[in-house]
Amino acid sequence: MKALASATGVPKSAILHYVSQGLLPEPVRTGPNMAYYDPACIERIEFIKTMQETYAFPLSKIRMLLTHRERGMDVTPLIDLSAAIFGNADSPPLTETELCASTGLKRGQLRELVKTGLLLPLEKGTFNQQDLAACEVYAKCLALGAEAQDLAFYAEAAKMIVDREMGLRSKLTVHLPEVEDAEISRRMVLGARVIRTYVIERVFQQRAALAEELKDARLVSGGSHPPQGKQ
Repeated sequence: MKALASATGVPKSAILHYVSQGLLPEPVRTGPNMAYYDPACIERIEFIKTMQETYAFPLSKIRMLLTHRERGMDVTPLIDLSAAIFGNADSPPLTETELCASTGLKRGQLRELVKTGLLLPLEKGTFNQQDLAACEVYAKCLALGAEAQDLAFYAEAAKMIVDREMGLRSKLTVHLPEVEDAEISRRMVLGARVIRTYVIERVFQQRAALAEELKDARLVSGGSHPPQGKQ
């Protein structure tokens, strides 16, 4: 363990975590306090470090890439696809305590956001910059008197949209070889981001354009009722 940590610059705690998550094979234990790690673990750890430092991949995705590499596959298309999905690494992850301190949210509020599907950390117990940005907005909403459940429709709508997107992706790529599948999927990921933003923003803009005043009922009903005083 000590030699592996020295060779890779990775602390013992991280190595043990990689083993527990299936990114490294279990060592051969030669004594109560002795464990032998295969020399190949050095290269695996270097790959893990590169993926973590360059991209915002969760460990589950890195484990998948390692498995494919062991099978002799070229993982470059899968790395490109994962980069499109998860993006590049931004800054060190935050703990729950740090996230609460940065946003003013209480632990109970944070956990309620997780429960309602509004806060979706990629790794249990840690939060990235996307989580932080969302929580800053949630904190302002809660301060105005909203509750997490009032915002749950975002999670419900998102699940429905992603389910449909995954179904479409499957339909278009089911007969493709893996490399071509990865490239088409990457393009669909990028395209879906544009479509989601465009359609939701444009629906919102068109709804706002109907209103003649801030209390206009059509802001809520989508135009099914005329403004007050114009029956």
